[in-house]
Amino acid sequence: MEAVDEFREQYRKSEIGAHYSGWAHFAFTSVVSLGIVVWAASGVRAPTLREWLMVPMTFVIANFAEYWGHRMTMHKPRPGLGLLYKRHTLQHHHFFTHEAMSYQSTRDFKMVLFPPLMIVYFFGLFALPVGAAIWATGSENAARLYVATAVAYFLTYEWLHFAYHLNEKSWLGRRAIVARLRRHHQLHHDLSKMGKFNFNITFPICDVLFDTMNNDEK
Repeated sequence: MEAVDEFREQYRKSEIGAHYSGWAHFAFTSVVSLGIVVWAASGVRAPTLREWLMVPMTFVIANFAEYWGHRMTMHKPRPGLGLLYKRHTLQHHHFFTHEAMSYQSTRDFKMVLFPPLMIVYFFGLFALPVGAAIWATGSENAARLYVATAVAYFLTYEWLHFAYHLNEKSWLGRRAIVARLRRHHQLHHDLSKMGKFNFNITFPICDVLFDTMNNDEK
């Protein structure tokens, strides 16, 4: 715990600006993401069953992308992606360990939530172009359902990860589903296991498929 406290103190001094607001960061992520979801979903008109299938398809693809990106990029340094590895493995996993999972103040939110620019990147360089391609080759409904589901998944990721690092005795931390998923993530924060097990942050579907569930969770 002493090493964690020292790391946190050093990180706060060097990486968190004096004007940073954890709640403003959380609100920005939530409001912008929800706004995109509502905008995309509000234009759907009388979708067919085939178009509705875009929702589960996007969910499954997003779960795989979450898993693979976490396992192969955030825990393994890659050319041009070193900042992701540094922020996740070298910083996040030393700021929060399996024995020290909770925030100590709202300023610690910065070490969990993606930077605000990530929403711009995710929407502008991933969700929107793919959605446009689906619209051009398929239908407007399918494109809108894709964008709404993809961004909703991103927000679910952010909200659940945020919840895992709340105090486990908090109202939200005591909810059964959050407690269960928090335990899954907490085992991943064991420094001896982080590169081997429990890579899904939201729902451990790919951890089951690829046999990377921690033994305590099987």
